[in-house]
Amino acid sequence: MSGFRIQSWNAVAPGLNCPEDWRNWLQAPYLLDTQLAKIPLKQIPPLLRRRFTELGRCAAGAALPLLEEIDSIPGVFASRHGDTPLTLSLLEGIAEQQPMSPTGFSLAVHNAVSGLLSIARKDVSEVTAIAASEQLIAHALMEAMTQLQEHERVLCLIYDVPLPELYQPYVTTEPFPFALAMILSRGTGECFQLAQQQSAEHAEVSELMAMMKCLCGLEEQVCFRGTRGSHWQLCKADPEQV
Repeated sequence: MSGFRIQSWNAVAPGLNCPEDWRNWLQAPYLLDTQLAKIPLKQIPPLLRRRFTELGRCAAGAALPLLEEIDSIPGVFASRHGDTPLTLSLLEGIAEQQPMSPTGFSLAVHNAVSGLLSIARKDVSEVTAIAASEQLIAHALMEAMTQLQEHERVLCLIYDVPLPELYQPYVTTEPFPFALAMILSRGTGECFQLAQQQSAEHAEVSELMAMMKCLCGLEEQVCFRGTRGSHWQLCKADPEQV
């Protein structure tokens, strides 16, 4: 069992731009748009801002408000699929024997978002980019907790966009773009514990929805289920246990 504190968090999705928006939506859900509304990102220079795809804008929109008074912080950047729409467009170009755009290729790699944010913030702190076919949130939290052994606080950023129609029959994902940014801390914030279990009840909602309910105070614990018999449970904890 591992304990940690969430000093602050922020999440964005179409029409949901602050914790209160998320709490209201979770209590009375409705269909969200499949595309993200324009996020200004005024903190980023215009020339660099153009390099941010929808995935990058979503991630930056969640993270930057938490980092306004933080000059440097190590980060864990977690996305299940990465920028699949951009990757598919590059593959289609190859199939049509078109020359590949170096810029497009550089933005399609899995650590592109972390690189762009590091450049925009002039932050040379170490970053880790991870992917997981399941239990992405649990793995991101575990990686961030590991880094807390050497740092006072760590940014944990989880983000994805809907898959192109070509891939949708093969995997279930959120039907809207989203990003969840959390600053994990050693000393301040709400306390949580993450523990591995061998059995778990069937979850009726996605990992993201369960996590957001926990962060918004609507649930005391959340289970991230795996298909190989291994599960992770996240629950709120007493400060003396962390």
